[in-house]
Amino acid sequence: MSEYLLVDIIRDGQIATIELKRLERQLREMMSGRPGGVQRAAEVGRALNELRNDNSVRVIIITGKEDVFTIPPSSYGHHGNPGVDWDIMNGVTRAVEIMCTIEKPVIAKVNGHAVGFGANLVLACDFIVAREDAIIADHHMSAGELMIDGEQKGSADHCMVTGDGGAVFAPMKMPMNMAKEYLMLARPFTAKELAAMGVVNYALAADQIDAKTQEIAERLLKRNPYALALTKRVLNKQLLAQFNMVHDASLGYEFLNFYMQTPQAREQGKGRGEETL
Repeated sequence: MSEYLLVDIIRDGQIATIELKRLERQLREMMSGRPGGVQRAAEVGRALNELRNDNSVRVIIITGKEDVFTIPPSSYGHHGNPGVDWDIMNGVTRAVEIMCTIEKPVIAKVNGHAVGFGANLVLACDFIVAREDAIIADHHMSAGELMIDGEQKGSADHCMVTGDGGAVFAPMKMPMNMAKEYLMLARPFTAKELAAMGVVNYALAADQIDAKTQEIAERLLKRNPYALALTKRVLNKQLLAQFNMVHDASLGYEFLNFYMQTPQAREQGKGRGEETL
């Protein structure tokens, strides 16, 4: 069984919950010389693979701790260390890919705001049960205006291609014009708004999401496991095709974005609109 820094796995009979730790409280440990493989996306991918191969587990729930699903830090360093960059790219890719291929049903229990990778992880799940006032937002393209609970989320000094699943999942779950608003303007949506669009299955009061999540899990357990797995495999064929078509390009362009926004690159980019940013 793997050790994790940023997630906990809680087993309860045939149901396993991946609980996302609050990233802000783990930054010191993350930055203490450990490689990029400890990034949250990589750990989520590893946890899902562990549960995928555990035949005692039939339903997976992904949730956050306390009243936060995921909120990323508000500043990021530029890439440049090949080993760390490889770990990040590999970790993100494995997490996004397994969300497209895992046969076991995955339920998002959105207990609070889901921003960044966590927001796209929510969109990747088979069922979404969310606190109605929870904010779901991809922060990549924010230019400093993404404010949640009065605080800026997403760095103000750059906006980036969404390379950690947003370009894969948002166009599959939202009307294209709303997916563009979600990604290109980093527009935050409440779970209630997304439920009205059919993106979220249930947007409920905070004290109702546990019971609804458990209800769905128990109903899934009543199904023949082979029929359930094969039905999901068939339904996710389009999602897997979207992953194969989009993910490498979106992640590669995000890394290219970082290099294009170094001080040296910005200086050389004058005359192409860069000076207006």
